[in-house]
Amino acid sequence: MSDPLLTRYLLPLLSGRRAECFSLIRDALTDGKPATAIVYDVIWPAMAQVERLFRADRIDSAHENMACRINRTIADQIQARLPSGLSNGKRMLLICADRPSEELGAQMTADLLQAEGWDVYFMGGGVPQDEVLALVGELRPQGMVVFGTGPTGVPDTRKLVDLIREVGVCSTMNVIVSGGVFNRADGLWREVGADHFAENARDVLSIAADMQPRKPGTPRVDVVKKRRRRRKVAV
Repeated sequence: MSDPLLTRYLLPLLSGRRAECFSLIRDALTDGKPATAIVYDVIWPAMAQVERLFRADRIDSAHENMACRINRTIADQIQARLPSGLSNGKRMLLICADRPSEELGAQMTADLLQAEGWDVYFMGGGVPQDEVLALVGELRPQGMVVFGTGPTGVPDTRKLVDLIREVGVCSTMNVIVSGGVFNRADGLWREVGADHFAENARDVLSIAADMQPRKPGTPRVDVVKKRRRRRKVAV
């Protein structure tokens, strides 16, 4: 069941009405709605709905961009109101696709992880793979989240995971993929060599909380796709 605030928020969001969106969120916070609930139940599903409508050609890029920027501004403001969890002594690295919507999802995931006590390093998108590898070796994090990969970015994601595993800079680090094409292609996360798949930020936090160090040398689990049988055409 969707949050009533989400229903009220979507119409001005999709129309680009910034002031109305800001007012709705401000009033909700004033009325005592927790910042974490606003992220999980309003901003995140609103972001997902904007993405679905854009991919279905039901909104154009102008309206997608306006909605993404409204959500981004609110996410920035909400971050300061999230709880400050006690440090758990663990590090998480986040990278994402180089688009506003993917950066937004990765940013909110980073904010929520930080609120749970993780030491978070958010690189964003467009970082060369050798620089990602160098940072993994420098930080030696417990996990790395790859968020919002598009179809054309899948080969690069696989190459990055393979590179990290082959070089062995942090053999116990778990790789979590989330969002983007991984949410739409069942089993694709296994094909790129990831250790976990998370559909959304709530799933990322759940996986991270229970995550054990990866065993060095763990083999890739490849997915064997079933071939479709060709239908016989009647002559």
